[in-house]
Amino acid sequence: MVVLASPGAKASGELSVSGQVTVNGQKVISGGTFFSDSVLQTAEGGSATVNISKLGRVMLAPNSNLRLNFLDRSINGLLESGITRVSTLPGVSVNITTKDGVVIVDGKTATVFTVSTAHGNTVVSTESGVAELRAGGAVKHIAAGESASAGTPRPAPDDEEGLHGGKLAALLLAVGGAVAAILYAAFHNNDINFGGGSVNVVSPTK
Repeated sequence: MVVLASPGAKASGELSVSGQVTVNGQKVISGGTFFSDSVLQTAEGGSATVNISKLGRVMLAPNSNLRLNFLDRSINGLLESGITRVSTLPGVSVNITTKDGVVIVDGKTATVFTVSTAHGNTVVSTESGVAELRAGGAVKHIAAGESASAGTPRPAPDDEEGLHGGKLAALLLAVGGAVAAILYAAFHNNDINFGGGSVNVVSPTK
């Protein structure tokens, strides 16, 4: 097993990676130990999963950067860019911060949710349990099968139109089919948006 930081008293999880992945700037491979309060980064085509005993699992999609912190019954992260998917056990709280707001899970039930900043804004989708998005003075509970967003998506340049093809397909495969429709909407400027201090929630059945 590859050790990536001084163990000390820090909590740790086990890494599973594909493609080019770094932790605190060091290239890593599957089976390494990921220590709390480290920065996980994936290159294009890379992905990573941190399995945290008794807490859950955190996945990072390609082209993503996440500072991840976890304690006895909580997972905290700062998502600088890209997409992360978090799965938790009952009793585990979560706090994921982006430039647009904060995603919170209270830990009452097992929860699976995805946070995407890949298109400039923050899009949150929940597969099971309930997540909460706090941004711009507004708070919205996001139940299973729903999504909400905060911030303004950046205009897509012409060369990003190819995201409807191979690149987007690979990305959706990496984060799981259950959120494919929601992330598709996020990449194509559909009407899930946050503005004027209110959150719009969109069901995949819309």
